[in-house]
Amino acid sequence: MSETSVTWWGHSTMWLSDTGTTLLTDPVLTDRLAHLRRMAGPRPELPGPPDAVLLSHLHADHLHLASLRLIPGEPLLIVPRGSAAFITRGLGRGASGRCVELASGEQTEVGAVRVRAVKAAHPGGRGPWSKLQAPALGFVVEGAARSWYAGDTGLFDEMSDLGPLDLALIPVGGWGPTLHAHEHLDPAQASEALRRVRAAWAVPVHYGTFWPFGLGRLRQHMFSGPGEEFAKQAASAAPDARVRVLGQGETLTIPAAAPDGPGFTAPSAPSVGPGAGSGTAGDDA
Repeated sequence: MSETSVTWWGHSTMWLSDTGTTLLTDPVLTDRLAHLRRMAGPRPELPGPPDAVLLSHLHADHLHLASLRLIPGEPLLIVPRGSAAFITRGLGRGASGRCVELASGEQTEVGAVRVRAVKAAHPGGRGPWSKLQAPALGFVVEGAARSWYAGDTGLFDEMSDLGPLDLALIPVGGWGPTLHAHEHLDPAQASEALRRVRAAWAVPVHYGTFWPFGLGRLRQHMFSGPGEEFAKQAASAAPDARVRVLGQGETLTIPAAAPDGPGFTAPSAPSVGPGAGSGTAGDDA
C-alpha cells in the first residue's frame, strides 16, 4: 500500500513523501536567520535530494537563499508567480530552468503527484526594505493522499473549498512575541482552519524553532506552547481530526486514502518516529 509521510524539521521546513515523490517545503537549513536563531531541535538532515522544493512566499524565513544553496541535487523550485527572477539572481543562472512559477489555482506535475497552488491570506512582499512582490501561496499535493501545506496564512473563506483532505500541515505560531492579526494563525484560529478543510490528520508547524536574538524566551508560551494548544483546541473545533504534535526530526506516516475518497482514514494508527509525537485530538485524545 502506498503511504504518505511527513518529517518536520522545525518552523515550516518539512520533508513530504507521497508515492515515491519527495517534496521539501520552505527550507531553513541553518541555525541563524538574520536576527533569529534556532532555539530548539537539530539542524535539518535531508535524506537526499528532493524532487521539488515548495516555496510559499518571499519572506526570508520561508524563501531563504542561503538554505536553498545547501540543498543537494537540482530539484524543481515551485514558486509564486513573479519570483523566479529574484531566485535566479540569488542562486545563479542555473536555477532559472528549475523554477516553476504558479499562481493560485495553477498546478504542475512532480513525479507521481500533482502540486496545486492555492490561496494564502498573507503579505506577498519580500519585506519592508524591498519592492519585490509576489502572491503568497499554499499548496495542495495530490498523490496517494491529499495534503495541504498552508505556508503562512490567516483565515479566509475559501479554505472550506480545499477539503476534504487526508493531511493538513498548519501554521500555529510565529517566531516572535507577537502575531499580526489576519496574517497568521494562532492555535485557536488554526483549529478553525482544520475544521474548515476537514482533514483526517493534522500536524502543527511554524512555531517553537526560531526566536529573536536578545529576547531569550520572552513570552515562553508563544514559543513552545502553540503545538499542544492547537491539539487541545482542535479536539473541540474538529473532533473528527487526529492531530500529531511532532518534535523536530520526527516523522508521521499515514496510510493511503481508501477508495471512499480523501479524508477516509484506515483504523490502524500511523507511525511516528523516531520518538512519539506528543499531542492528539479527536478519538486519540
